Amino acid sequence: MNKKITYGLLAGVAAVALVALLNVSGLLARWENPTADWRARLLARPSPATEQIKLILLDQYSLDWASQNLGWSWPWPREAYAVVLDYLKRCGAKTAIFDVLYTEPSAFGVADDEALGAAVERFGSFVGAVFLGQTTAQTTTWPDTAKPNAFVVNGLDVWLNAHPAAATEMVATAAAFPVPELTRATAWLANVREIPDEDGVFRRAIPFRMFDGQVLPSLGFAGWLAGLEPPVASATLTADELHVAGLKVPLDASGRLILKFRGPSGTHQAFNAVEVIQSELRLLEGGSPPLTDDSIFKDKWVVFGFSAPGLKDLRPTPIAPDYPGPEIYATMLDNMLAGDFLREASPVAAWAWIFALALLAAVIASVARSGWHSGLAALILLPLPTIAGLLAWQAGIVWPVAGASVGMLLGLLGGGIVNYVLEGRQKTFIKGAFKHYLSAEVIEQIVRDPNSLKLGGERRELTIFFSDLEGFSSFSEKLSPEELTKLLNDYLTDMTDIIMDEGGTLDKYVGDAIVAFWNAPLPQVDHAARAVRAAVRCQRRLAERREEYMQRTGAAVRMRIGLNTGPVVVGNMGSARRFDYTMLGDAANLASRLEGANKALGTYTMVAESTWALTQNAFPGRELGQLRVVGRSTPVRVFEPLGLAGEPPSSISAPFAAALALAQARRWAEAAQAFTAIATDDPVAKKYATKCDALAAAGPNATWDGVWSLTEK
Repeated sequence: MNKKITYGLLAGVAAVALVALLNVSGLLARWENPTADWRARLLARPSPATEQIKLILLDQYSLDWASQNLGWSWPWPREAYAVVLDYLKRCGAKTAIFDVLYTEPSAFGVADDEALGAAVERFGSFVGAVFLGQTTAQTTTWPDTAKPNAFVVNGLDVWLNAHPAAATEMVATAAAFPVPELTRATAWLANVREIPDEDGVFRRAIPFRMFDGQVLPSLGFAGWLAGLEPPVASATLTADELHVAGLKVPLDASGRLILKFRGPSGTHQAFNAVEVIQSELRLLEGGSPPLTDDSIFKDKWVVFGFSAPGLKDLRPTPIAPDYPGPEIYATMLDNMLAGDFLREASPVAAWAWIFALALLAAVIASVARSGWHSGLAALILLPLPTIAGLLAWQAGIVWPVAGASVGMLLGLLGGGIVNYVLEGRQKTFIKGAFKHYLSAEVIEQIVRDPNSLKLGGERRELTIFFSDLEGFSSFSEKLSPEELTKLLNDYLTDMTDIIMDEGGTLDKYVGDAIVAFWNAPLPQVDHAARAVRAAVRCQRRLAERREEYMQRTGAAVRMRIGLNTGPVVVGNMGSARRFDYTMLGDAANLASRLEGANKALGTYTMVAESTWALTQNAFPGRELGQLRVVGRSTPVRVFEPLGLAGEPPSSISAPFAAALALAQARRWAEAAQAFTAIATDDPVAKKYATKCDALAAAGPNATWDGVWSLTEK
């Protein structure tokens, strides 16, 4: 187990290393982004969207209506936008944020630009669009006609030095400004060049860029600044935050913030451009406007932009593949107004999470006992990154899901490989170590559950089997080595098959002797019954082949068996290079003595009381009395099984038990008579009859305690 855990931990470390390589290659980000998009869609809630933002969209309906009723083709005359601004002025809008580039003079002449410029000046808090770039644009310097933005960012130089890779995008070298008629009157100039992630999806926005030493806020950020009262003139940039007006805006390493989308397009209330234009024109004419509630835009941040497909301002976002560009800026403005941001998990915390999950998965997979356990572990573990990612998102943290999932999958795979390899070695070891003395069924049980096996020696109660062939030395001398080997192989195969069939463990062969035991290495609640049943079956199998063996040896081949149950130490014992699975203990010695004691009583199977009691008299048999074997002072009651469980009792059992009861009552003469009556075909009864006759003849001086004391092993 310790080796599995160790290698499992190493597999987890390797999994994290692979995740790190995927991260460096950029593949991890490609997998992480879709999981973030899914979370953005799933957890987007329109209800938190601020009511302080309104949108005016130049949609397809507006284009069609203007074409049919006003004769306007695209592009519209700029006086149309002047009408929009005048209506917003009339309604008391806080600020007008125009996501429209007016970098080229109007096709309708200078008067058209001047009309829009005049409307911008009348409105006051107008945010105009500037397109920043690196090489292609109108100018590389701030134009004289444009008022500098009254905003500075403290700590910017330090931040740029610490993030040289971000400097390329943070600092622009070229720009396209609105025509002079607009720039003179514009309150705030704002950047509208946003850069998507590598997969082309707009998930982030940069709050500001620098151009010619001036700060150009993003359109959404500038709109927020334009509406603040009192005005905010500066911000402070730290390692990962922009501190402004009491807010801490989290930024990534590129200086961008993650947009927290509130919902699909239309989450913020939007109006089409023509209903705004019609409302202003009708009011000027004294008519009834389409928009009857003139408080709709009062004190609101109003974003104007395009949503008609033909105007090409639809962008892919986590929420939708064709999200109107103005609504992206509205989302940024919403996040600023609500002070509600998404923050990337710190690298230390993110990698600690990935590391922990990969290690956990690898260790669990490496120690799993079966494929079912591994599958269950995967079923429980794999949702964890997603659950954590969802919970963290709701707390405003973008937690790694793909990285953690990949790390966990690699950990499970690595741990599974470790488990497979080590399990394979363990199974090979178990099969190699036990194949010669355990049945295939028992070996498979151990292979399925190696923890049931304790190697190296443990104290356990076993039922022990000793057997030996009667007169082996005498008839073996008559056989050639080849004949003797063939005979022993036939005999031992028969007996061993029966022992293993009964779930026994073969300890060893000692010439013709067999040593076996039950209840190890696997526990067996019925170990005593198994051993007794094996003994009866072995005797019957030998009886079936006795005639064949008689022809091969010239002798009636018989075996003696001794069974005893007791505590021993069992396990692999020996040297580091050679060991056997065996047992040691007094209980084993007694089983051996009982095997030899058969000779003294004339029996062939002798079972100690410790074994017989555990069978709960399930086998037909008889008590043989008490023996005191060589080397033990304490006598032991012994029994002889006379059949298998469920078979009728032997005809000799009852009269023998009655005779034994007379002997135990010291009624020697009656006992001698009872034993003599059944002694014809029963060596045990004959031995008892002789003993009781002698005791009866001794009269009152008879002192036998009923225990047969043996002098030979």
